[in-house]
Amino acid sequence: QVQLVESGGGSVQAGGSLTLSCTGSGSTESFACMAWFRQAPGKEREWVAHITPGALGTAYGDSVEGRFTIARNNALKRVYLQMDSLKPEDTAMYYCAASSLSVCQSNAARFPYWGRGTQVTVSS
Repeated sequence: QVQLVESGGGSVQAGGSLTLSCTGSGSTESFACMAWFRQAPGKEREWVAHITPGALGTAYGDSVEGRFTIARNNALKRVYLQMDSLKPEDTAMYYCAASSLSVCQSNAARFPYWGRGTQVTVSS
């Protein structure tokens, strides 16, 4: 059984930083592509970033490009999201997702495994 558990959320002032972590358990093959999504109240779930199995390929949503960095540790089945220069509009529940597909996509429907989320709140 594949499980994902996020941690590291919290409250921070605009301009601050947070680092999210997500640790997986279960079959290693299930953690090929790993990604972060977020969802703010009343809004649709938004793709934030993803990282390929070998960590050679990363991609970011336009709203976080240049401010967020995704990284992974395959031995620990862990993915990180370093968030810098945070803005109030970054406030959301952040979810970790995993897929056995080696080609990463930004479509949430392509990820069968999800964590329960960790809340990030950025105040102005």
